[in-house]
Amino acid sequence: MRLEPAPRVDDAPVVLRPLEHADVDDWYAYLSVPSVVEHTSWSVGGRDELAALVDDCTSDAKTSGVRFAIVDGADGSLVGSIGFPLLSWPHRTAEVAYDLKPSAWGRGIATACCRALTGWALDERGFVRIQATALDTNTASRRVLEKSGFLYEGTLRKLKRVRGTSRDFLLYARTKEL
Repeated sequence: MRLEPAPRVDDAPVVLRPLEHADVDDWYAYLSVPSVVEHTSWSVGGRDELAALVDDCTSDAKTSGVRFAIVDGADGSLVGSIGFPLLSWPHRTAEVAYDLKPSAWGRGIATACCRALTGWALDERGFVRIQATALDTNTASRRVLEKSGFLYEGTLRKLKRVRGTSRDFLLYARTKEL
């Protein structure tokens, strides 16, 4: 999936652009905050792991996922990331994931970016289904998905181990109506 031009975000004062290695330090700084990852399956091993993720997500290979930086429209600082870590080109499906630094929480940024990226994939890139999973305790992410037009499809019991414990995740999806 080509990363340029990136999806346009109309409902928030942010811009999406491909992640860059210059983003790694800021990205790692907020992903190291326990409250940021508390209700997610993120387990970041260090800056090198994020740098490798930037390489993977900015590759032109059609089998790799994609991820965009969410940057402040005024000063260009990194406020989060959003993308499709899992893509299935044959089935035209993807899974969306996002994260924000705490100073960006509660401002509608995640919802605006999720709507923009999902619409871009469904309307401009030919995808037919975008899904997301949210840890059962992640009420903020569930609200983002619901406000972005995703429908709850069910609970995936013991889907992933999160910090040593098997946890339930809620499955949401948004589809292209043909």
